Amino acid sequence: MGTALITHEACLGHVTPEGHPEQVARLEHVLAALEPLELLRRAAVPASEDDILLVHPAAYLARLRAAAPEAGYHRIDGDTWLSPGTVAAACRAAGSAVQAVDMVLAGEAGNVFCAVRPPGHHAERQTAMGFCLFGNAAIAARHALERHGLSRVAVVDFDVHHGNGTQDLLWDEPRALVITSQQWPLWPGSGAASERGGHDNVLNLPLEPHSGGAEMRAAWGDLALPRLRDFAPELIVISAGFDAHADDPLAELNWRTDDFRWVTRQICAVAAECCSGRVVSTLEGGYDLNALARATRAHVEELMRAAG
Repeated sequence: MGTALITHEACLGHVTPEGHPEQVARLEHVLAALEPLELLRRAAVPASEDDILLVHPAAYLARLRAAAPEAGYHRIDGDTWLSPGTVAAACRAAGSAVQAVDMVLAGEAGNVFCAVRPPGHHAERQTAMGFCLFGNAAIAARHALERHGLSRVAVVDFDVHHGNGTQDLLWDEPRALVITSQQWPLWPGSGAASERGGHDNVLNLPLEPHSGGAEMRAAWGDLALPRLRDFAPELIVISAGFDAHADDPLAELNWRTDDFRWVTRQICAVAAECCSGRVVSTLEGGYDLNALARATRAHVEELMRAAG
C-alpha cells in the first residue's frame, strides 16, 4: 500500500511576522526534502466544523473566525498569530489528520505523513497557543474512536516541547493513550512524570536539557515502547516534531537525524505488531530549516520502509 503524503498549498497561506520561527519556509523546506520520494500524494481536505468540534467547543471556533484579520496580523497570544490565510490553513491541517485516518483504516495507504502547518499539539480545548490553533493529533484520535469505532488509539509525541494541548484534549479519554517525550523544564511548563491523565492514560518522559539521543533511546526503550505494546493500539498517531535536533534554536536537546530515524522505526515496529502497521503522522515543530528537512525526510523514509 505504501506511504501517503497529505499536504496543501493553503498551509503556505498562514503567514507570520518577519522573524517568527513558525514560518512559511518550514513547510517549503519539508516539501522540497520529500519531493524525490515515491509517495502517494494527496491534497488535504479542510476539516468540517464537526471535525473540529470533536475536541474544541463551537464558541472557540467562532472566536478564532471572528479574530481572523482581513489584512495584516492579529496576535492571539504571546507567540501565536493570525493572518488572513491562517484559519483556512489550520482547517486543512486538521482535515489532513482526519483524512489520513480514513486512508489507513480503509487500506488506501499503509501509513500517512501530513506535511501541514500550523502545528497542533499545544492547542488546548479553548486556548490557542504555541503557534497552534486546533489539536490535529487529538482530532485524529477522536475521529478514529467516535466515527470508526476503534477501542484503543495511541498518540505518541517526540516534539521537544510538551504536547500540553493533546494531553488536555485527551486527559479524560480512557480509550486513548498519550505518550510524550520532551525537554523538561521548558516551555510550556507541563509534562512532568506525575501528570498521568484521568485514567492513567498519559505517560510523560521528561528529558534533561543538553541530553541527547542515548538518553532518549533509553527512555523510549525502557518506558514508552513497552507501555505502547501493552496498550495494543488499533491505530498510532504521531505528533512528529523535529525541534529536539541539536541544531534547533528553540530548545536544548541534542538529538541527531538518526535519532529521529530510530524512534520512528521503533514506533512503526510496535504498529506492525499491534495494528497492521497503521500509523498517521502529522508535522509539529522544528525550526532550524535544514535540520527540519533532514529529520523529516528520515522520518518519512522510515514510514516508507515500514509500509513496504
